[in-house]
Amino acid sequence: MSVSAVGSMGVSACLRVLHGPVYRRRIGALARLLASEVRTGDRVLDVGCGSGALGAAILADPARPAGVHYEGAEVAPRPGTPFPVTKFDQGRRLPFADKSFDVVVAADVLHHVPDEPALLKDIARVARRRVFLKDHCLHGVLAQARLSFIDWAANYGHGVPCLYRYHDLQGWHDLFAATGLAMAKEHLGLNLYPPGLNLLFGRRLQYLALLEPSPFDE
Repeated sequence: MSVSAVGSMGVSACLRVLHGPVYRRRIGALARLLASEVRTGDRVLDVGCGSGALGAAILADPARPAGVHYEGAEVAPRPGTPFPVTKFDQGRRLPFADKSFDVVVAADVLHHVPDEPALLKDIARVARRRVFLKDHCLHGVLAQARLSFIDWAANYGHGVPCLYRYHDLQGWHDLFAATGLAMAKEHLGLNLYPPGLNLLFGRRLQYLALLEPSPFDE
């Protein structure tokens, strides 16, 4: 892509184009992981679902069991989302009853939220069996700088604000303990990007936890 083409498109549009193939690969990898965790007839809520790309990929995955009902919750719902989306305010409770979903998904959402414990605690409230949490983890040399760059590159083109605040592994464990979530399974590294990009921005910088909410409401 030429410099003049970049200039005419603008930084935001250019980033959307360049990040597209990387984003699609990431979505495919996460969809395969989640499709293997849902059960027949599950109700799934995707908190911060954005365009709905992850949910669409999960619903299209051949490994997905039959009868899965998928819906989203978003601060600013986008038109054309391929499943129902409910608007919610990050500073308030999710507009759903306790234990109303079998699985709740929060994929690269918490590091954009000013009050992580409050949202995660509310996610645990509406989840009956599992919370599927994908986020970043500070690990290795220049981890903060590398995560900040990939966060900016992925979100600037879509107008999503970045707080550039990430946890290390102990920080995640402390947050789960504080919000009543127990660890069921943990992935301490994910290969979500093409090989070259994985060396810089994948592996141990990408974190996935499958969590069990408390069966009792506070």
